[in-house]
Amino acid sequence: MNIPNILTLLRVLLIPLFVLLFYLPIQWNYLAASAVFSIASITDWLDGYLARRWQQTTAFGAFLDPVADKLIVAVALVLLVAEHANLWLTLPAAIIIGREIVVSALREWMAELGARAHVAVSQLGKWKTAAQMAALIILLANPPVFSFWVGIGYILLIIAAALTLWSMIRYLIAAMPHLMASNK
Repeated sequence: MNIPNILTLLRVLLIPLFVLLFYLPIQWNYLAASAVFSIASITDWLDGYLARRWQQTTAFGAFLDPVADKLIVAVALVLLVAEHANLWLTLPAAIIIGREIVVSALREWMAELGARAHVAVSQLGKWKTAAQMAALIILLANPPVFSFWVGIGYILLIIAAALTLWSMIRYLIAAMPHLMASNK
């Protein structure tokens, strides 16, 4: 166990606190939940940076990091969809969660074929993640009443969903020769 892995594990352990704060009947619940999500987002960047910088990458970290990311993002999206209950949030959330399922399955299948590098994380995925995290931090910090900031959050989430679709299409195109290969 090293510091990058501890940070990744911390991200998973923050999820129950994040949910609890979101639902607490206090005036600052949204800000508190957004702050915890922000801390988790920072640990996402920091654990990868430290693991590479200190040359402490591990199989455990390589497994847990994407799981931790997907868990906290999916939980945030589910909380926001339940709270906002509108098309502007629900459709991008469904696209983002659906894409994660498709791409995770595709990566697992490609790894079984020994072709995992064909569906590696790209720069496009980093832009998607940045837009998604910014959108979620903004939306989590605000009550589900339309305002300037909620509008910005919706726009960023829609951009993240569009980038998500684009990256999924790129992954599928890269995997297409393997998907279409006969099983002889």
